[in-house]
Amino acid sequence: MSVASGSPGTIWDPATPFGATFEAVDRAFDRAFGPLRGQRGPDAAAAVLSNLSDYGVVWPLVALAKARRPDDRWRSVASLGTAGVSSLMVNKALKAAFRRERPGAGSEPGRRPTVRTPTSSSFPSGHTLASFCTAVVLADGAPQAVAFLGFASGVAVSRIHLRAHHATDVLAGALVGL
Repeated sequence: MSVASGSPGTIWDPATPFGATFEAVDRAFDRAFGPLRGQRGPDAAAAVLSNLSDYGVVWPLVALAKARRPDDRWRSVASLGTAGVSSLMVNKALKAAFRRERPGAGSEPGRRPTVRTPTSSSFPSGHTLASFCTAVVLADGAPQAVAFLGFASGVAVSRIHLRAHHATDVLAGALVGL
């Protein structure tokens, strides 16, 4: 059971300082993304990024590519496992604690690209949390960190664009993932 964003007596209540701040940030991002939603290019890019990060699909492929070198094999597998287990556990605990309702992703018929419909609580963004956590843990050096964090940032933006999450869900996911 989710708690509606802005519900009285919750952290999302706009009458509280936290709730007012969350609402202001979320509205600002919604205004910024509004003109891009429903446009073929941005919608397709967001769907691709979101689908690649769904269940962490892209990260085992990255680890597999890194594991081609015998020196990196153990580190790649251990890093992927550590990031996967820790991000899943933290994400589930936070979602259970905060139970935030998702934004109205389905409220614009015909405008939503093909992505899996989330069923869990909105806060924090699990796609974003897992992507940032794995990007940091799996990267070997600055060039890989920049590339992996760039992908994680793209995932974060896709979740806002698709209205799968409020912007504050995504920001929290990125911070916790890091």
